[in-house]
Amino acid sequence: MGRVSYDYTGETVVVTGGSSGIGREIAVRFGDAGATVINGDVRERPKDRGEERPTREAIREAGGQAEFVETDVSDPSAIRTLVASAGEYGGVDVMVNNAGWFLESSLRDVSPEEFDRITSINAGGVFFGCQAAADDMIERGEPGAIVNTASISSTHAQKNQIPYDATKGAVRMITRGAALELADHDVRVNAVAPGHIATEFGSGAEKKKEAVAAGEVAKPVPIERAGTPEDVAGAVLFLASEDASYVTGELLYVDGGWQVY
Repeated sequence: MGRVSYDYTGETVVVTGGSSGIGREIAVRFGDAGATVINGDVRERPKDRGEERPTREAIREAGGQAEFVETDVSDPSAIRTLVASAGEYGGVDVMVNNAGWFLESSLRDVSPEEFDRITSINAGGVFFGCQAAADDMIERGEPGAIVNTASISSTHAQKNQIPYDATKGAVRMITRGAALELADHDVRVNAVAPGHIATEFGSGAEKKKEAVAAGEVAKPVPIERAGTPEDVAGAVLFLASEDASYVTGELLYVDGGWQVY
C-alpha cells in the first residue's frame, strides 16, 4: 500500500507530552514534515527503552526545528505559557493535546487526591489546551487544527480503569463541544482514540505486546498485534491536515479493530 506524506513547512505545532511514546512520535513526524515543533512536557528525557535523545534533539538532528518548554498540563497557566512560546514562530497552527496519566484502580479504592490528579491532567490538560490554542488562533485571525489524544476508554469501560475511563470520556465530549464552538472561527477539533499501543505508558510496551498476543485483553484485537506510536501519529497528521478540512468533532479509533466487537 502507498504511504502518505505531508508538508507542514512554515507551520508551528505544539505537542504536549511529546517527550516519550505516542507524543514523541507525533512530534518527530511533524518535524519530518517541515513543521516547527514545540514539545511541552514535565520532563525532557524520553522514557522509551533504548532512546536517550530528547525529542527536540532528534528533530534537530534530522534537520528540523524544535523547542522544549517544561510544562505541567495540570496547571492552566503553564499551558498558556507553552502556547505563548509559539509566538516566536508566528503562533500555533496545530495543537496536539496528548499528555496524560494512567491510574489503574477500582471505584472503591480511588482517593480524592488521585481523582483530582488524573482529572486535572487528562481532562483539564485537554480542556485548557483547547482553550489556549483557540484563543491564540482566533486572536491572530488564523485557521487552525486541534487534535486531542482520547482513548478506546472514551467510549468503552474497562475493569479497574474507572478514573482513567472517566477522564477519557471527558476528552471525547471536550472535543465535540470545542468543535461545535470553534467551527465559525475555522478551527477544527478532532481526537484520536488509541487502543493497546506498545509504549511505556501504563503497563509498559512489552507487557502490552504479550497481552494482545496471548489474547489477555478485554476483547480480541482483530489485527492481532499491539499498535505502535507510528500507527497513532499518522492519524494525527491526517486530522491536522487539509485532507481533513471537512472533518471536525470526530473520534478516530486507532485500535486494530478492538472496538468493533
